[in-house]
Amino acid sequence: MKYVILIRGINVGVKNRMSMEVLRKCLEEMGCSNVSTYINSGNVILESGKSAQELKDQIEKALPKSFELSGLIKVLVLTRDKLQSVIDNKPKGFGEEPKNYYSDVIFLMDIDPVQAMSVFNPREGVDKIWPGKSVIYSQRLGSERTKSRLSKIVGTPAYKSMTIRTWNTTTKLLKMLKEREE
Repeated sequence: MKYVILIRGINVGVKNRMSMEVLRKCLEEMGCSNVSTYINSGNVILESGKSAQELKDQIEKALPKSFELSGLIKVLVLTRDKLQSVIDNKPKGFGEEPKNYYSDVIFLMDIDPVQAMSVFNPREGVDKIWPGKSVIYSQRLGSERTKSRLSKIVGTPAYKSMTIRTWNTTTKLLKMLKEREE
């Protein structure tokens, strides 16, 4: 089975630095194949005979043994269909004006969208958020992004169950996954 792996909490600032080359080797040693990474923020595409849950559990146990990590590291394992659903079910117009808006997908891990939405306090005229199935779509007006309240979620307990990817990264990961199928 082909999967997209999103690792939360690595290579952000000076904490939890992780070489993507070393990460690839770690995952290959776990029995994963055709492992590749995309940018340096915990995006991995791989193949495994394990279920998504088995793979998540195995990676979450292996990372602290292979890397010097502090804080919470969480792993989200997505099938092609799940990632395709995130993209297909985006709000109308979302991600279609990158010169005007910063568009992000907030992937939820062990938290439902209703609970996650409660920590957002969008600034009118700057931020827009929409709940999705296992994600929250967030869009910020580029010219006013310094006034965005998106960063206010970082200090909330719910944030520990979220990992954020730009719309460009999200769509690129699906494209990479599809290319493997050709």
